[in-house]
Amino acid sequence: MPPYKEGLKRKIDQKAKVPTSKTESEEKDNWPEKDEELIQSVLDGDNDDVTDSEHEEAGESASDNEQDGVLFNDSADSTLGEDVSADSASDESSELTDSEDDDTEESEEGDDDERRDNDSTETESVDSGAESGASGVGQSNNESDKVTQPTKGKHKKQKVKQIKEQAAKSSIDALADKIKETSVTIKPVEQKDEYEEGDSSDEEDRVVTTGEVPTWWYRDYPHLGYDLDGRRIMKPPQRDQIDQFLQKCSDPEFWRTVRDPRTGQDVVLSAADLRLLQRLRASMLPDAAHDDYQPWVEWFSREVLATPLRAFPEPKSSFLPSRSEQQQISKIVHALKMGWTKTRRELAKERRKKKEKKFYNLWGSTTNEDEEKLRGIHKHIPAPKRPLPTHAESYNPPPEYLLDEKEMKEWNALSETPWRRKYTFLPTAHGSLRAVPAYERFVRERFLRCLDLYLAPRALRMRLTINAEDLVPKLPSPRELRPFPTSEALVMRGHTGLVRCVDFDPSGQYAISGGDDGTVRVWETSTGRCVQSAAAGAAVASVAWGPARGLALAAAAAGARLLLLAPGGRVGAARAAAATDRLLAAAPPAHDVAMDERTAACVRWEEVSAEDWQRGVRVLVSHFKPVAHVCWHGRGDYVAATVRDATRGVLVHQLSRRRSQLPFARCRGLVQCTLFHPTKPLLFVATQRAVRVYDLVKQELVRKLQPGAQWISAMAIHPAGDNLLVASYDRKCMWFDLQLSPQPYQTLRLHGKAVRSVTFHPRYPLFASAGDDPYIVVSHGMVYNDLLQNPLLVPLKQLAGGAARDGLCVLQLRFHPTQPWLLAACADGTLRLYT
Repeated sequence: MPPYKEGLKRKIDQKAKVPTSKTESEEKDNWPEKDEELIQSVLDGDNDDVTDSEHEEAGESASDNEQDGVLFNDSADSTLGEDVSADSASDESSELTDSEDDDTEESEEGDDDERRDNDSTETESVDSGAESGASGVGQSNNESDKVTQPTKGKHKKQKVKQIKEQAAKSSIDALADKIKETSVTIKPVEQKDEYEEGDSSDEEDRVVTTGEVPTWWYRDYPHLGYDLDGRRIMKPPQRDQIDQFLQKCSDPEFWRTVRDPRTGQDVVLSAADLRLLQRLRASMLPDAAHDDYQPWVEWFSREVLATPLRAFPEPKSSFLPSRSEQQQISKIVHALKMGWTKTRRELAKERRKKKEKKFYNLWGSTTNEDEEKLRGIHKHIPAPKRPLPTHAESYNPPPEYLLDEKEMKEWNALSETPWRRKYTFLPTAHGSLRAVPAYERFVRERFLRCLDLYLAPRALRMRLTINAEDLVPKLPSPRELRPFPTSEALVMRGHTGLVRCVDFDPSGQYAISGGDDGTVRVWETSTGRCVQSAAAGAAVASVAWGPARGLALAAAAAGARLLLLAPGGRVGAARAAAATDRLLAAAPPAHDVAMDERTAACVRWEEVSAEDWQRGVRVLVSHFKPVAHVCWHGRGDYVAATVRDATRGVLVHQLSRRRSQLPFARCRGLVQCTLFHPTKPLLFVATQRAVRVYDLVKQELVRKLQPGAQWISAMAIHPAGDNLLVASYDRKCMWFDLQLSPQPYQTLRLHGKAVRSVTFHPRYPLFASAGDDPYIVVSHGMVYNDLLQNPLLVPLKQLAGGAARDGLCVLQLRFHPTQPWLLAACADGTLRLYT
């Protein structure tokens, strides 16, 4: 069935449901069937006889006029007017069939009008069913009224049939011819073209003003939504392939026209849009001005930049101002303090005061400083306040405060020495205040008072009131800084003389010690028993256990010899002892052992005898002078020995190649001790009054630390390598921040006598110091990763050391590698473990 027939049928079906006569209740059941048959016959192109016969057979309950009213119902938007011409009827009927979207709203309005007409009169209801078409098909209004009147005669029925036959032929043929000539030109209800005044991002976002509503909600409806006034926004007209073909033939811009599916509008692409699409289809960049072959910029190259990007934070020294800026700022601050320079605020305040009018307050008080200066009073000192009067000073004191005869005799007897009297005045009773006489010495005392002020003016002293609690720094409680050693747990006895040195093995299971009795002893930490003892042949000045965990090797300085001992076989570390023996048994190549003449004159590597090998000695190095201190490198291959010599005080020995070297041509002072940096190739050398830091790779002096001490005794470096603790014989401990300044960050005065040893804990934020006084001080030393936060140093505990001997008490301290335990080498020949 053609589309226009479907639209006509649908519209007539909607209007057929509305009754148009007074016998609405009677004809309600027969109307739909009759109308459907009539419309089907007309739209399918049946002959007139069939249509008329059908109406005759089913016309007992409805008249021909009612059928004509249904066919040409004006409420169905049929625009057949009252003119007899077929052209006007065909034009209006074409509008009926083509404008389906418009008919939706107009049909509803027609239904309402028709219902109101049916309620009024029977004649109006019949006319409303055929407002525009039934009476205008080739006849006048009068003739249509005659046709609509009910007649029973055959003549009238035949006349009506002829009129119907002519009307059907003329209307349907004209309608078909008009549809062939016309094209679909229907547009939505008054929608403004959004592309008329140019496109923008806002218009693209809000093409359809229906809100955030899914479009599939209106899939079965002729509209898309509603506007602000509540009117429906109709869907854009849809064109079939025939319409598109006709438009393609007639429109020269069809090849560059695209259709907007939301608004139904045709958008003609510009030349720029076509060029953009062409570049995209060719897999090219949309921007034609982009240069694909511009010169390459090497952002990353193999060349090392002068200022490379670094992942670690800047050192603290970079935050310090330059010397010139510091001098400028100090000058400005000094000028502000002296009053030579004033700020803008002070200058503005002075200008405001000069503009103000000045008045002398004649009757006002002189409490204001400005008024006192105006009157010429400079730092006025008020007279001291007299104490409140007592009962005896009253003008009518009680009788018990009056002097009796005996007291009066004593009063008169002390006339020559009045300062011995009980009172400085004579209590007297007066009946009333008016009876009190004037003070007889008032003028004289006032004169003496003024004379004192003139001749002996008082000086104004500023007294600073400071509470004792304010002087104590606010530090955290020691309970919050646990764990740390608090008590003595073990006392290890075995040495017969002073115990000068002590150290733990890397696991912490054993400890080694040496003393003036010439023996080196190995102790079990948990029980305190001596598991091995070896004679060194001389007083042992220093011992140090090797840091390599796979080797059991310890260094001991006995006189002028450096002994490398292997105590592992006798203390339970058989595998480590075997690995150490295999490593040291093989002699290195001859070219590795060769040393220069200067070094060979100071050091000699000796062969170990069988007797010394049985005692545990694996390597023997002889020096030209006694060795005072030894220390290991972090890898365990190098040993630094300190010799009591002014020029050649430091020697470094390499075990793998059996050779030694003198790192310095001449030492600047008497070397006390040396230390290796835990992570960097740096060597710390402590002389009597300074600590120098050398770079072993660059072979140059990096920096010089100035502790400000008279004689340095020992030093210890923090496990992180950023802080250094230096002890001195003048009872001071200096904490250095190596990234901050060559001056000590803080000086600790925790001891009453010389400090001989300091040490850091490898894991816990603890450090300890000891000396000739009978106390071992354990302190908390927290170093933060934040470079802007200073270290926290808090003394925690004083531990009692051993008994003093020859003015010495504790000679060396060492922390346990894993536990918060402290081991002390005491002058009374004992080793004391604190836990």
